[in-house]
Amino acid sequence: MASEATSIEVATATGKKELLVFEREEELAVSLAKYTAELSEKFAQERGAFTLVISGGSLIKSLRKLVDSPYLESVDWTKWHVFWVDERVVPKDHADSNYKLAYDVFLSKVPIPPGQVYAINDSLSAEGAADDYETCLKHLVNTGVVAVSPATGFPKFDLMLLGMGPDGHIASLFPGHPLLNENRRWITFIEDSPKPPPERITFTFPVINSSANVALVVAGSGKAGAVHRALGSEQSSSDVLPVEMVSLKDGKFLWFTDKAAVSMLREKASL
Repeated sequence: MASEATSIEVATATGKKELLVFEREEELAVSLAKYTAELSEKFAQERGAFTLVISGGSLIKSLRKLVDSPYLESVDWTKWHVFWVDERVVPKDHADSNYKLAYDVFLSKVPIPPGQVYAINDSLSAEGAADDYETCLKHLVNTGVVAVSPATGFPKFDLMLLGMGPDGHIASLFPGHPLLNENRRWITFIEDSPKPPPERITFTFPVINSSANVALVVAGSGKAGAVHRALGSEQSSSDVLPVEMVSLKDGKFLWFTDKAAVSMLREKASL
């Protein structure tokens, strides 16, 4: 079955947003796998490496088509380097671990070299884990595995695959939280997450916004309210959701959505 999408542009206070709207999440997952595999091939040829940043939650389920043919056989998995945009500071075998979720659903089924999968050091405190992860990224920048954005000086990952919470949060950057304003660090930590577990590490907006490509994967009616707030409603700058703060300096930002997620936008765009 073809995974054709309706492509729309929505004008917002933070600029135009490009959306691919699929009939169902199943078609979205098919297209997301093709998109990711094509970028993998492009950057592996250009740079000799493909740096992928993933989040947790429902996004991981949407990656399921990558473990099937033709991608399992055709993708050069040896070039992949996998990172997490945020992680809960829990043991790697804990039910709340983003690493465990990705390993169980995706990473255990594809031959990415284990040394190129960069999990946090779960024996450290939240602050220690954030510092350790940033040190790891700086080493990978120095060795050329991770690129640097000429525009910002921050690391430039080839692709970030992000999800969005029903409150409009991305990574572990929550509405109204002071970490939204962090502009120096690459990785920071949170000890009072409004969503459990409370201790996490997270990429900061300067790093997210330095990406070469960001795909925001938002599916299901449970996200419709946040999508409407982010893309379809007039609000003051003090009410800006974290998802609205994604604004790439020199890259491509694309929403992968389904009709259920954009159901409250119908008065703003012809869907």
